[in-house]
Amino acid sequence: MKFNIAALLPLFFCLSYNTPSFAQTIPKEELIFLTSEWKGERFPDGRPKIPDALLERAKRIGIDDAWTVLKNEGYTNQFAGEWKMVKEDVPVVGRAVTAMFLPSRPDVEKNVKERGITKQGRKGNTNAWPIEVLTKGDVYVADGFGKIGGGTLMGATLANSIYSKSGNGVVFNGSARDLQEIQNIEGFNAFVRDFHPSFLEEMVLMGLNTPIRIGSAIVLPGDLVIAQREGVLFVPAHLAEQVVGTAEFVTRKDKFGFEMVKSGRYTTGQIDSQWNDQLKTEFLDWLGKHPELGPMTRAELDKVMSKRTW
Repeated sequence: MKFNIAALLPLFFCLSYNTPSFAQTIPKEELIFLTSEWKGERFPDGRPKIPDALLERAKRIGIDDAWTVLKNEGYTNQFAGEWKMVKEDVPVVGRAVTAMFLPSRPDVEKNVKERGITKQGRKGNTNAWPIEVLTKGDVYVADGFGKIGGGTLMGATLANSIYSKSGNGVVFNGSARDLQEIQNIEGFNAFVRDFHPSFLEEMVLMGLNTPIRIGSAIVLPGDLVIAQREGVLFVPAHLAEQVVGTAEFVTRKDKFGFEMVKSGRYTTGQIDSQWNDQLKTEFLDWLGKHPELGPMTRAELDKVMSKRTW
């Protein structure tokens, strides 16, 4: 008989480190090990802390461009599609706080809740526990194993709590309820598999800030979440700067290219291939006349063009 060791890791850590600081989570050292490519600031639990300024920049890039950068780097399991949304025009961008839910069984749920409530001071059902660790800029990302009826990880009350803590939305591989009330929360959005009037039942939290699976994507705590109408992209924290910077350049390149082609100065073939020195110089001159698009040095341009496969 073969065992899926990865699927057992959250439960293993939950049982092996039976103290409040480790409940439902993996040890800080393990999280740092799994995200060792990240060299920046971290939260106290080891979760990568992508800078707020980079999160703001990520809100303005296209998910298609970001996906292409990841694919070129060999990260092909980072996108999940087929979502229902509260609002189609409100993207959700931020750092992932992950939660893994499993079908409940009485003994396990009893033990988990008793420890959480009596020893850790937690309140409510286990689907509310991830909300307690949210900070501004976080996105609550939960694997509810696709359950719809009885899989409503959030209603209007929790949605308001989530938004007040994070200023952000959620991504649930499960469902939500109270759609009419939730849609009245200005600035909030939810990417879910469906909406359902039922209450949550027969589900228990078994992993908090652990690696999880959303559709065919792997998600680690601290990943950059980019959720738009096309779907949800989970960008490893250490690639966030590269992904955002390259996607920003593509936007600038497209605007520049449209003007050059329209004026007849260059052809689409010239714009969509490697640029010579003259074209690069003209692009930087043009960019200097459009400060709203942000600055770029020749070194930065050469670097992004050297990896160009889009």
